[in-house]
Amino acid sequence: MSDAVFETSITSLPLIARGKVRDIYAVGTQYLLMVTTDRLSAFDVVFPSPIPGKGKLLQTLSNFWFEHFKDIPNHLTGIDPESTVTEAERGQVRGRSMVVKRLDPLPLEAVVRGYLEGSGWKDYQATGKVCGIDLPSGLQRAEKLPHPIFTPATKAMVGDHDENISYERVVDLIGEQRADEVKRTAFKLYSEAAHHAERCGILIADTKFEFGLDDHHQLTLMDEVLTPDSSRFWPKDAYHPGTSPQSFDKQFVRNWLETQHWNKYPPAPALPEEIILGTLTRYQEAVTALTHLRCVNQDGSGSGR
Repeated sequence: MSDAVFETSITSLPLIARGKVRDIYAVGTQYLLMVTTDRLSAFDVVFPSPIPGKGKLLQTLSNFWFEHFKDIPNHLTGIDPESTVTEAERGQVRGRSMVVKRLDPLPLEAVVRGYLEGSGWKDYQATGKVCGIDLPSGLQRAEKLPHPIFTPATKAMVGDHDENISYERVVDLIGEQRADEVKRTAFKLYSEAAHHAERCGILIADTKFEFGLDDHHQLTLMDEVLTPDSSRFWPKDAYHPGTSPQSFDKQFVRNWLETQHWNKYPPAPALPEEIILGTLTRYQEAVTALTHLRCVNQDGSGSGR
């Protein structure tokens, strides 16, 4: 636990915000330094127990996907994060940071679901729909959907809960043309990522993307991309619809939390060591599988198709 980075203390740059996982600093007026800490959030609440090394794993995987999707504009600048801080502060950012463009973030999370699990499964059990989208009757838990669905959500502040919103609400927030662009881009990202991941032995049940607008009002992919923090990853060889599958993501923590007497609001309980180590192991397995050279060579991932 001694090498975990729960919170950064960079004094050479102005601190702008601390999110659920990322600390954000200003780099001049055009750029931001985003540091991915080892904090863990579940049910939109930050836990007091960090997962040592998690931030580096998330950054490694996000960097892989940004490279994979070179044809989609993203917020990376190519500036070395270590060049923006003092020598004494470089250890806090090494391997877990990126310098990004300042964007005007869109006020939503672009969620794409390919399988029926989580809040989608609960919604389906209650209404036969997911976020108002009609689905065939008789679907099982974790079953693959006939086609991926777009189920956007609000972007909650720390301590608040994200809420699913309708597509019509998205149109109200950002306009019909931009809403359609976000939806199409999210589907493209999910489809290509799911294809790559399945070749690597992983099913992407669902994921969320975040977008912003640059100075030219161009839709730009931002924040993290297809990580165990923002996605449900399942091992393909152990997948069986009808039950909640094993996972390489935060579901391991969520399952433990469901056995605890906790109302899903701060303060969050401390995580026992076996849950911390179990979470780290699952994240490591996901990153290794998705970025494995053999898997990358199979379908050209990283080549910027």
